[in-house]
Amino acid sequence: MTASTYENERIVNEYLLFHYGSAKEILPYTFGPIEALDFAVRCVTECVDTDLLPPSARALDLGCAVGRSTFELSRHCAEVVGIDYSKRFIEAAKTLQRDSEISYDRVDEGELITPLKAELPAGTEPGRVSFEQGDAQDLPAELGDFDLVLMANLIDRLEDPLRCLERLPTLVRPGGRMIITSPYTWLPEFTPKENWLGGRRVSGEPVTTNSALKGFLKEAFVFHGNRDLPFLIREHARKYQWSVADATIWIRR
Repeated sequence: MTASTYENERIVNEYLLFHYGSAKEILPYTFGPIEALDFAVRCVTECVDTDLLPPSARALDLGCAVGRSTFELSRHCAEVVGIDYSKRFIEAAKTLQRDSEISYDRVDEGELITPLKAELPAGTEPGRVSFEQGDAQDLPAELGDFDLVLMANLIDRLEDPLRCLERLPTLVRPGGRMIITSPYTWLPEFTPKENWLGGRRVSGEPVTTNSALKGFLKEAFVFHGNRDLPFLIREHARKYQWSVADATIWIRR
């Protein structure tokens, strides 16, 4: 798997289901980890203190995939920018924004599929949202700064995550919030091992990604706590990816 994986139609369909599918469409059993559904929504409802956002709040969803968290943030922010490296993800998000729906296929078994439709979440404000393709490791200066930055399951899919972290102090306004979620699945196919933030030994000592983030960000951010966020991605009717992201919350000094 590489970054080009996210241009694959099957992966785009998986993410549309992951972001917008109903509980029955994703997990049609009387058992299973239902608490792991609606991850893109829970990134906002469980990690963002919306009462602290100013009325004119500007938010960035960096690594937005097909845009569910971006739309959810539009309930609370005057402007939301969603950026993803995948052209196909951004095209899907823009189609949903423009047409209020998008058709896709769910894989059930082998070549057997079920046609489904993702719909713009009720109560969101698509007019407040803009989507653009971009590289989290090379963001333009004219992007400006934000009251809130969300980076959901991004850092362990970057070639050089430290380049992204070094840019964060200029993206978040003083007093602003930042949420970073990740299951810390470091893979050399995405990130050369020497660029892993954690999950390896340095001078013989184990380094976790959580501790590394605290070290990298402590000069510009105050650590405000973390929580476990399970999530579930359906591959087909009898195969799922169940993961637990570490959601860390930060306040800009």
